[in-house]
Formats: sequence, structure tokens, C-alpha cells
Amino acid sequence: MKQSLGLVSVVVKDYDEAIDFYTESLGFELVEDTFVPEQNKRWVVVAPPGSGECRVLLARATTEEQTSRIGNQTGGRVFLFLYTDDFWRDFDRYRNSGVIFVREPKDEPYGMVAVFEDLYGNLWDLVQPKEKAVPG
Repeated sequence: MKQSLGLVSVVVKDYDEAIDFYTESLGFELVEDTFVPEQNKRWVVVAPPGSGECRVLLARATTEEQTSRIGNQTGGRVFLFLYTDDFWRDFDRYRNSGVIFVREPKDEPYGMVAVFEDLYGNLWDLVQPKEKAVPG
């Protein structure tokens, strides 16, 4: 059996400002932006460059309860973990694009990591995992 995550929803205030942040500040690709008239919403999917199966669905809040979750979907915990093959390239690019880092880079046993906020305040880890040792 094989299973995988396909999409993770991030509740957003506005589709276009979220698309701008993810594509311009983080360099994600806009995979789909389709209007769904019967629900008066858009199906907006973005993905990091070179990503495999898991993508991010930008889901505009439509109720008061959903709106209350914007920027704090996990109660202040890191929400998503963005893996990279070059930590310093992406860290510098993000910082130069105005992305706010709330925890500076740190070399942890599992890899180099820093925590940043998305445009609404959700916390993300930027992680370059350490290479696994090859058994000899």
C-alpha cells in the first residue's frame, strides 16, 4: 500500500495577497487558480519549486470561525516544515524578500533550521535536513 499527502490547507484572508506572498516572497509555483462558481470561491494551489506530491491549498476564510484561525492554525506551534537542499540560499532569499524570521538559524541534530512567519503569522520551519549516514 502506498499513501501520501496531496494537499494541506492554509486558511487565508485574501486569495491574491496570499498568491503574491507564496509566489513572490517564497518562490512557490502557482499550480492552479480556478473559480468555482457554485461555491463562489477559488481553488488555489501553490507548491515549492521541485516539490513532489504535497502542495498547499490557499483556502479563503468564509465564516467567522474560519477567519478567527487565520495566522494561528496550530495555536502558535510551527505549522508546516519546508525542506530545502540549500538552507542559506533560501534563508537569504526569503529575508531579502521581506519574510520575517522569528527564530534565527540553528544547527540542530536533524539539520539547519530557522522559523519564519507566513503573511498572516503561521509559523513555518525552513529546514535543510542532515544527510543520513550511509551504512558501510
